[in-house]
Amino acid sequence: MKNVEILSIGPMYPTSLEAMERDFTVHKLWQSKDKPALLTQVRDRIRGIQSFGPYGVDAKLIDALPRLEIVANVGVGVDAIDLDAAKRRGVIVTNTPDVLNDCVADLAMGLTIATLRRMIPADRHVRAGDWPRGPMPFARKVSGKTMGILGLGRIGKAIARRAEAFDMRIVYHGRKPQAGVSYKYYPKLVDMARDCDVLMVICAGGAASYHLVNAEVLAALGPEGTLINVARGSVVDEPALVKALADGTLGAAGLDVFEAEPQVPEAFWTMNHVVLQPHMASATHETRKAMGDLAVDNLRAHFAGKPVLTQVV
Repeated sequence: MKNVEILSIGPMYPTSLEAMERDFTVHKLWQSKDKPALLTQVRDRIRGIQSFGPYGVDAKLIDALPRLEIVANVGVGVDAIDLDAAKRRGVIVTNTPDVLNDCVADLAMGLTIATLRRMIPADRHVRAGDWPRGPMPFARKVSGKTMGILGLGRIGKAIARRAEAFDMRIVYHGRKPQAGVSYKYYPKLVDMARDCDVLMVICAGGAASYHLVNAEVLAALGPEGTLINVARGSVVDEPALVKALADGTLGAAGLDVFEAEPQVPEAFWTMNHVVLQPHMASATHETRKAMGDLAVDNLRAHFAGKPVLTQVV
C-alpha cells in the first residue's frame, strides 16, 4: 500500500505514525513550514487523511483533494470535521471510540475528587510552607453527592460506574431517555443542574451542543455546585462560567477543555476553586497508542478493500 498517499494533518502516537509510514506514503502537513505549498504539491495524489482531534478537516480541504476517499480521525469527537462535506463527496470518516473510555473516565473522576477535595490548593499550601502557620479550609465530601451526567454515552457510562463506586447518586440528561438505564432521566438540563451537586459534561461537541451549559444552567447548579468538563470547551459558555465562578454563583469547576485551546482565560489562573488540565483526558501512552493504531487499522482496511472498523459517515 506504499503507493497510497496519506495526508497527516495532526500528530499521533509515535509508534502508530511509524506503522502508518511503513504501510503508506505519508505527508505530514502539521510539520510543514509551508503548508499551502505542500498541499499544492500533493493534492492530486492524496487518497486519505489522518486527522487528530482539534485539527480540523473542513470543506475547503476536502474539496481541495479530488482523490480523497477516507478521513481517519485519531479521537472519538468528529466535530472538527465537516461531515456534510464528506458525505457530499462520498468520503468515509472514521473515529476511535471505546479505546479511550477508561482514561477519559479516570480523569473525569480525578477532576471531580481534586476539585471537591481542593487537592491542588492543598498541595500548594504544603509546598509554600504554609501548613505550620495554619490548616487548610475544609473541602467538600465526594461520597453521597449526586452527579448529573450530560451525555450518557460510552464514556458517560464509564464515568457513572466509577462515580457509583464512590457512593455517588447518578442522574442524566440527553436528547431522550435510554433503554435499560436505571438512572433518573431529566428532560431539561437546567432541572438536572438544580438537583445535582456535580454536573459532568461529556456530550459531543458541535453546533447542537454549543453553549448548552449557559448562565442559567450554572446558576441552577449553584454556589455549592461543581462543574466538570471533559467534553468540548464549546459546550460551556466560557464567559458565563468565568463570571459565575468569580461572583460565587457557581462553587467550583474542574476543566480539561476550553473554547479557544490552547488559550485559557487568564481569570482562571488565580482561581483556587478551579482545577485546570491541558486537554489530556486521553493522554496516556496506552490510550494514545490504541487510538493511533485504530486509525491506522481503519486506513489499512479501507485500502485493502475491506469494511472500515469504526465508521462515522
